[in-house]
Amino acid sequence: MDYKENYEAWLSNPYFDAETKKELESIAGDENEIKERFYTDLEFGTAGLRGVIGAGTNRMNIYTVRKATQGLANYIIKQNEQKKGVAIAFDSRRMSPEFADEAACCLAANGIKAYVFESLRPTPELSFAVRELGCISGINITASHNPPEYNGYKVYWEDGAQITPPHDSGIMDEVKAVTDYATVKTMDKAEAEKAGLYETIGAAVDDRYMEELKKNVLHPESIKEASDLKIVYTPLHGTGNLPVRRILKELGFTNVFVVPEQELPDGEFPTVSYPNPEAAEAFELALKLAKEKDADLVLATDPDADRLGVYVKDTKSGEYICLTGNMSGSFLADYEIGQKLALEGKLPEDGELIKTIVTSNMVDAMAKHYGIKVTECLTGFKWIGKEILRMETTGKGHYLFGFEESYGCLIGTHARDKDAIVASMALCEAAAYYKTQGKTIWDAMLEMYEKYGYYKDNVISITHKGMEGLAKIKAIMDSLRENPPMNFGDYKVTSTRDYQLDVIKDLATGETRPTGIPKSNVLYFDLEDNAWLCVRPSGTEPKIKVYFGVVGKDLADADAKSQELADTVKALMDQLG
Repeated sequence: MDYKENYEAWLSNPYFDAETKKELESIAGDENEIKERFYTDLEFGTAGLRGVIGAGTNRMNIYTVRKATQGLANYIIKQNEQKKGVAIAFDSRRMSPEFADEAACCLAANGIKAYVFESLRPTPELSFAVRELGCISGINITASHNPPEYNGYKVYWEDGAQITPPHDSGIMDEVKAVTDYATVKTMDKAEAEKAGLYETIGAAVDDRYMEELKKNVLHPESIKEASDLKIVYTPLHGTGNLPVRRILKELGFTNVFVVPEQELPDGEFPTVSYPNPEAAEAFELALKLAKEKDADLVLATDPDADRLGVYVKDTKSGEYICLTGNMSGSFLADYEIGQKLALEGKLPEDGELIKTIVTSNMVDAMAKHYGIKVTECLTGFKWIGKEILRMETTGKGHYLFGFEESYGCLIGTHARDKDAIVASMALCEAAAYYKTQGKTIWDAMLEMYEKYGYYKDNVISITHKGMEGLAKIKAIMDSLRENPPMNFGDYKVTSTRDYQLDVIKDLATGETRPTGIPKSNVLYFDLEDNAWLCVRPSGTEPKIKVYFGVVGKDLADADAKSQELADTVKALMDQLG
């Protein structure tokens, strides 16, 4: 059927409720809107579903959620794992509780027990709950840091990580096979509860999660000693408020100031246009409060609390400095690994530091210093989770730390997704530790740069919406793949990596070798002077992303080199796009 036929079918089919039909009737004269809602099915990709909330096949609604869940249920049953059950969490977005219940009732109708959190919870706790409850899978209703009109549906497997091969393609195939919405099973929530197929979970899992976080504290004595440390925190209207405050309070941090305007959950995110801790706008209210309180540290978690944004105070200038995801991730990696070495006298001989292919090269210098292995994986924390699973199943390798540039890391192995709760805890602990030595986190950062080099990493995101946008993003990737640049500004390309074709090519010798990483639509350019550049379409948003990194003689030199490369990137994207 074409989009018009799909639209008419939804209006006439008795399966769809009156409210849905009323919404669709309201757009009857808007051809473009009808086309956008019905020209395709909302794609169930390797990250699950993510889209604008509304009626239609290309929107997030109770019917697309049920369809996705039926596909997941079919896959679980084919794996003969239906007895283990599925954990379900949701965030503060519009329709999140409703979508969680729809998923649970669909699972129940298929004979699969759902463990549903009583109220909103952070993503990392869902990852933890899957493992803690012995579930075969997990569902998280969240659109992370997307604008308010979005929601999403992430699927996890029994190891607690988001789905990877072979489960991702298996589940995707089952979801695609559900072509008639009316064949999707569901049942009444009260009946599901009575049948023991819907169980509400909450405090007991919360307590166990907190216990696991506390096992990662390295210097409890520093927290007591630096009792005057001042922390400003904002949950950006999301799920982080209660767990972040709880863990900091229980560890002994007494001066934690929460931004009042952003404290309570609100799916409209009224104080920000984009609830993303990467965006400067998200920190406006927090920085204002930080200056009033003379805070040492300013933290922000995104709505599902898997990503952490940070500003630290430079006592010399009195200014608050933004730490990018690469900066905070590198800092925490160095702190966690360095302090473990100091406390225990040695590191595991098979210790591994895991990074994604778009993460800072400072990691490599750090690993060389500590004599540990760097393991690279694709973008997306599920690939870091897969590496942890590999270590567990083979008995080879010891996880020390893992992070990606997009403000996400994992300390410990209690979860298999990035965890802003444990990252907040560790950063505050590190601030306390350095405060007992008369230093700030920024002082410690400068020492880190002196030790490893002045690495500067950045990312530029270019949005191309709708069908035309998808075509434009494909055209840019095709152009770069077919005619790869030989230089980017003053930087000569030394080798190229095409992860879709699984080929690394040395431009000086012409030699090629496989990437050793699963195929993905990513192009990577190794540049002179330890610089690099990488281009990939976003897996969750209508964007093409360009990541790049340079090394300078000092901070000013690194900033200048980064800006020059950024200007080159923007000019190239304008030319191609």
